[in-house]
Amino acid sequence: MRFFDLLKLIVDNLGRRKGRVLLTAIGVVIGTAAVVLLVSLASGLQQNATSQLTGIGDLTTISVYPGYDEVAMSGGAVRIMSSGGGGGGGADSGVHLLTPDAMRQIQGLPGVVEVIPRDYLMTEGILRFGRLQSWASIVGVGTQDLSVFGYPVQSGVTQLSRGTAIIGGWALKNFFDPNQRPGQEAPGPPDLLDQQVRLVLNRYTQDGQMVSKTVNLRVVGVLAEARAEQDNYLFVSMDDLTAWNEWAMGQRINRNKQGYNQMYVKVEDIDYVLDVADQINNLGFMASTPQSYVNQINSFFVIMQIIFGGVGAIALLVAAIGIA
Repeated sequence: MRFFDLLKLIVDNLGRRKGRVLLTAIGVVIGTAAVVLLVSLASGLQQNATSQLTGIGDLTTISVYPGYDEVAMSGGAVRIMSSGGGGGGGADSGVHLLTPDAMRQIQGLPGVVEVIPRDYLMTEGILRFGRLQSWASIVGVGTQDLSVFGYPVQSGVTQLSRGTAIIGGWALKNFFDPNQRPGQEAPGPPDLLDQQVRLVLNRYTQDGQMVSKTVNLRVVGVLAEARAEQDNYLFVSMDDLTAWNEWAMGQRINRNKQGYNQMYVKVEDIDYVLDVADQINNLGFMASTPQSYVNQINSFFVIMQIIFGGVGAIALLVAAIGIA
């Protein structure tokens, strides 16, 4: 039988079974649409989750913290065991501190653009503006321009110098009147741009007496709310923060022996982030980056796409068996 004769026979048979052909076609369309729909659903969820995480933080950044060797519990106390490794910290302590030497090691890694130390106020600090007051996390940064962090700016500039500050959106809205009477309308957020605020520092002496110190700061920038950690920060220069912490502790801070609380590492390309983070961990420090969470999310949704695609493929296979 020639091919055209066979084709004519098929067309004639299909014409005699129009209802069956229609139902068969509908079954194939439904099965195929189910596969496409389920896989597309998983892909859309993945893109949505990834975009939201990308909006929270810069994926080319790495947060670095001091590293610790093996920690053992002995008699209810924590004992830190040293196992060697690079990056500062004494061999007796087993702690890899973020010292200037550690900063140079990290800066020398391939793909690293900039390393910025960050530190936190180690005593109580109260912000005052007129009759209003607020609390904020006081953060010192070792850079003169906050734009490297990629924080959205509501107003002002991102340049920092001694005696100036940049405030986050939530910290600005947290100002309140401590003398407000019941029924009195709460004051709105003050306009602090280019205004002087007072930072009242409190520390306690060995006999329990509170000692206060007031410093004046000029607010040069206000960050836009990003629903992230910087919203409740008051950024100041590292020199200012170091001086305040020295006053609070009553002693000089030696960065070569005490290091910093945290370092912020900027990588030139997102493709190098995980590799740089692994190298920092191998130096004995603890590295954390939003890119690792993105990869975990992507892996989860890839598995979800396979599952959804498998369910749709089974449905299509059942339809194909019925057609056969």
